[in-house]
Amino acid sequence: MADSVLYEVSDGLATITINRPEAMNAMNTEAKVALRDSLQAAAADPDVRAVLLTASGRAFCVGQDLKEHVSLLETDRATGSGSTMTTVREHYNPIVRALTGMPKPVVAGVNGVAAGAGLGFALAADYRVVADTAKFTTSFAGVALTADSGVSWTLPRLIGQSRAADLLLFPRSFSAQEAFELGIANKVVPADELAAEAAAVARALAEGPTLAYAALKESLAYGAGHTLSETLEKEDELQTRAGASEDHTIAVQAFIAKEKPKYLGR
Repeated sequence: MADSVLYEVSDGLATITINRPEAMNAMNTEAKVALRDSLQAAAADPDVRAVLLTASGRAFCVGQDLKEHVSLLETDRATGSGSTMTTVREHYNPIVRALTGMPKPVVAGVNGVAAGAGLGFALAADYRVVADTAKFTTSFAGVALTADSGVSWTLPRLIGQSRAADLLLFPRSFSAQEAFELGIANKVVPADELAAEAAAVARALAEGPTLAYAALKESLAYGAGHTLSETLEKEDELQTRAGASEDHTIAVQAFIAKEKPKYLGR
């Protein structure tokens, strides 16, 4: 993987670090490709049981690298190619699909500003641990663009349609505390504790019943777009599958024996 994104797997936990601190972790083409490929590798790796997505420096990700973007737009105008905005289809959409669709939990350790696509990446995670100094920004309309990176799907589901419209139509920054009050941040911690706390949350998930977590992700995503009756049918299907797993037997036996279960992920 490229140096703009660091990838490490240890004891079932894949840690993916956006690593362009000199650019506030803005996403140039190299970083977008590296992040997409890292997430897809984690999703496909049977040894990875959970993922921690975080970043180097004082920002989480400020979204698109606008310096590169302007240069690409100028090339588009000169050549008539119109290829610049294919980045949504080629990069941002696969990144968000990997985050939301992988059958294992994803924790975002939001260490600083999360803006634009960076906000989208954080929202696409299953759990967000946020530094108390972090800020979130709905910056799309501020540069005459619409939402991407799944924000028009994830944001209203977290905070409601009206609040999402307000934040997107009138772009502004909001604090970690407001993010917690809105329901975006699951946990807010002092900035100097962010790395340790986010890793602890992710590692706890990596040690947990990963098949059950995968089913929970699938159930939540399904329920967001289906009726209660349809969702009940899906829950029946997923619960039948979970109940047949070795992890379920291990959990029940450990409960009876008053021991901590050691899950196998099968």
